[in-house]
Amino acid sequence: MKKFSFLLIFTMIFAMFGGSVLADNHGEAKVRIVHASPDAPAVDITVDGNVVVENAEFKAVTDYLMVASGDHEVSIFAAGTVADGKPVLTTNLSVEADKAYTVLAINKLEALEVAVMNDDMMTEKGKAKVRVGHFSPDAPAVDVAVTDGDVLFPNAPFKGVTDYLEVDSATLDLEVRAAGTQDAVLSLPETELKADMIYTVLAVGLASGEPALDAIVLADPSTTVMPKEMPDTGKGGVTGLMMSMLPFVLLIGAAGFYFYKRKNAFH
Repeated sequence: MKKFSFLLIFTMIFAMFGGSVLADNHGEAKVRIVHASPDAPAVDITVDGNVVVENAEFKAVTDYLMVASGDHEVSIFAAGTVADGKPVLTTNLSVEADKAYTVLAINKLEALEVAVMNDDMMTEKGKAKVRVGHFSPDAPAVDVAVTDGDVLFPNAPFKGVTDYLEVDSATLDLEVRAAGTQDAVLSLPETELKADMIYTVLAVGLASGEPALDAIVLADPSTTVMPKEMPDTGKGGVTGLMMSMLPFVLLIGAAGFYFYKRKNAFH
């Protein structure tokens, strides 16, 4: 009797939890790539030897790519030269499951490097979040301010990324200034910050020369659940399959218990 009861309980526990344990072994991260090197040519980018970006020009931004958690080798090639096997730059990227990252090729070509930003994907309902990344290699530290108003992000240095600022939805006239001055080096009129959205404003280009200083605005919807390649609806995958089988497991267990009791009644 005890042996049978234990088997039934174990079967029920596995049906309820076994699928989720298996699913957790396949965590993925979201990674997008930005070409922010002002004088670098168009590039191809590989992750672990697989081409994920082709012929990306300055200011190009990819969609988020789903990448297995762990360590990866990222290589940047001049466009069309992957087959030659001679990257301009190779670096390692470590990502965690259910997190999001923006990976940027930055600085001038002679000093090309990779910067990684950790992306926040959530904000309070009805609010917006915004941050600034300074990736103009010849620009001094900058302030980002409301035109004729308050400084929102003070003294951001080259390669610096500010913390997120959570704000009410609004349309603002913003400007980038040399830190500590009123001298605007870049205007961002009518910058719309919508509720339930996450914004990253990237200052790129050159303060003196071409391509001129410019901004890339990345806008992403806030979410409380990281998206996956296959939507987790509660009905698919191992977990969904095991949960859908639970009534049958219970029925079989009950029937087995009934016949076990009936058999013992005749002994």
